[in-house]
Amino acid sequence: MAIALVLLHFHATQRGFKPQVPDVILTMAAMHVPARIGTLWQQRMETLREYEVIRDGNVFNTSFSDSYVFSSEHEHAEHYLKQLIEQYDGVSFNTVFSGVEHTNEGGVCFSLKSHHGIIDTSLDIDRFRSEILGDLTLVRGIGKTTQARLKARGYQTLSDLGTHPRFRAHARQVLQRLSGGNQADIMDLIGSRHAKSHPLVLGTAGFHEPEDFVFLDIETLGLFSRPIILFGVGRVDCGDLVVHQYLLRDIREEQAALIATCEHLSGDHAALVTFNGKSFDLPYIRDRLAYYGMGNGTCIPHFDVLHFSRRRWRDHFPSMRLCVLEQEVCGIHREEDIPGQMVPEFYETYLHTNNCGPLVPIIEHNKQDVVSLSRLFFHLLEESYGCC
Repeated sequence: MAIALVLLHFHATQRGFKPQVPDVILTMAAMHVPARIGTLWQQRMETLREYEVIRDGNVFNTSFSDSYVFSSEHEHAEHYLKQLIEQYDGVSFNTVFSGVEHTNEGGVCFSLKSHHGIIDTSLDIDRFRSEILGDLTLVRGIGKTTQARLKARGYQTLSDLGTHPRFRAHARQVLQRLSGGNQADIMDLIGSRHAKSHPLVLGTAGFHEPEDFVFLDIETLGLFSRPIILFGVGRVDCGDLVVHQYLLRDIREEQAALIATCEHLSGDHAALVTFNGKSFDLPYIRDRLAYYGMGNGTCIPHFDVLHFSRRRWRDHFPSMRLCVLEQEVCGIHREEDIPGQMVPEFYETYLHTNNCGPLVPIIEHNKQDVVSLSRLFFHLLEESYGCC
């Protein structure tokens, strides 16, 4: 209630401030947050731990869908946190992290940048076009049985259906949407006739250059309506994956980090790539934008790698967590990591002690999530539509 009263007063007194941010994601009337809001968050962050600690391997005893930590992981993380506190006692923030301050209309946040190799993927876009033009089920009223019957009668492609007495009108509408050049519309078309995880949906990524993809992962202080403390954004540049991270040294820097992240989603041909982002990352970001009085209206294509991974490997691995897939599929093994569910505890320790040690694994965890996300995405693309 106290936060709500502060926000009501905040909106009433600062209604006129309107920073300029790309309207592909924001149509905003942004407002700076008083110091008291950051203080209130710090006072309330310890009230709820949003995960369960369960016996190793016993995933069936958790009441949260994916918010559990195995007891061995939890014990190791707690021991690691104590080590970090001792190791970085008295060490200054700027000594540990070589980043820069990023300033925009929302204020200031801390920015870090790192370079990583990516999978060299060459896609066969003609193969994708051939498959999509041969999918007659994209036409309303045509299922698999009808498609088989039509192909037996010589209607091999959507173009062939342009002369069919019953389906020609709908076939021409589909062809018009496919040739319209709006990739988001093409994804919606395929998703309306197939599952959102269908390979043809993934194949629309072939309309993009690698530089168009925005790989996004966030670290938050909880599952619901709490601040985002770290934004990880990966962009391909000159054959490398460049990971931009926007870190909150204080809760009050969240608005600046939000704006910095949203700037990456501008451009005529950007495409968002996340892991469970449709259910978590994107709704969470929209919630935080609304918290600051900022609207949003992004309609750029969004590839959620979790959905494609489930379709591809659901019968192969016991878990669809990113940390499992990166090991099994990409051969990535993290040397020292913390469970994502325990990020809030590490960050709270940093805030309460002013010891920057707990931030080290948070930043590394987020960075590796972005790197693994990109490699998993390109691996799926290579498998589905790679050049032979």
